[in-house]
Amino acid sequence: MTQLLSASCDGDDELLPIREVSRLTGVNSVTLRAWERRYGLITPTRTEGGHRLYTQADVETVRSILMWTERGIAVSKVGKVLAGIRDLDARSKGPLSLVESAGQRTWQDQVRQAVNDFDEQMLGEIYNQMLALYPLPVVYEHLLMPVWHDFALRHDAFGQVSEWLFLDSFLRMRSLQRLQVTRENDAHRVLLATIPGARRELELWVAALLMASDNITISVLAPGQPLEELGLVCGKMRPDALVLLSDQMPSADLLKRLERLGLGLGCPLLLAGKTADMAQDSLQGSVIGCLGSDAVVMQRRLQQFLAGRLDT
Repeated sequence: MTQLLSASCDGDDELLPIREVSRLTGVNSVTLRAWERRYGLITPTRTEGGHRLYTQADVETVRSILMWTERGIAVSKVGKVLAGIRDLDARSKGPLSLVESAGQRTWQDQVRQAVNDFDEQMLGEIYNQMLALYPLPVVYEHLLMPVWHDFALRHDAFGQVSEWLFLDSFLRMRSLQRLQVTRENDAHRVLLATIPGARRELELWVAALLMASDNITISVLAPGQPLEELGLVCGKMRPDALVLLSDQMPSADLLKRLERLGLGLGCPLLLAGKTADMAQDSLQGSVIGCLGSDAVVMQRRLQQFLAGRLDT
């Protein structure tokens, strides 16, 4: 077997083969090589035998490329966009810098301050400014939800529960508003539920928002929905797919329950979240498909499943 080079750009950063990068991002190996050779968007290192090796930073770059191409930017122009973002962030001295390390912290600090002050108008302005600058997955995954998680854990001091509820209510309302805008009569209808106890309600709404598109409408089932009754619900609502969102470690018993559920449905059963990443190998060849946990990859794979271009 080919030996991997021990050195990497970031010291202890793990080096990944191209097949693993393809699995993590949903981008096939041919496209990854084209992005490297033709456009110079990624620069993997090589083994002594010439095989490509990628760092986690390379994986994040691939995801950034996906985000911008999803917004309609030609891949030939993505390099200039990414370079411009890095340059603007390096030169920015104002409070509203672009998302890269310190810029990310600045945005999050502004959100925290608005929540501390219970200032809904200011929070709305910050929210709109972020959406004007970044793709939706960046705003939610990298700016808003990390702050929401911080507030969810900080319930020690007086007022902290109220702060978390304030932010939670604001984000639920805004997520629902954006979901309603995406609805179209001829769109695929997808049901989204969670394994009981796995996710809070806002996390379901955000996942729905990140998976929805012009041709996919997501309907969210409330947390606590019994797994055993999902067959009944799908029989009545007749969705084009059922997606289960979870980050739990998938036990053998859970996988068996999901297999039974999938066999009894009249539509595809798909897993999303970290559970999908952890269970992917175990579910190869089963009736259950895996969407992964990255927002861009989840939406892309969901579209492929609905179009019949991706097998379980």
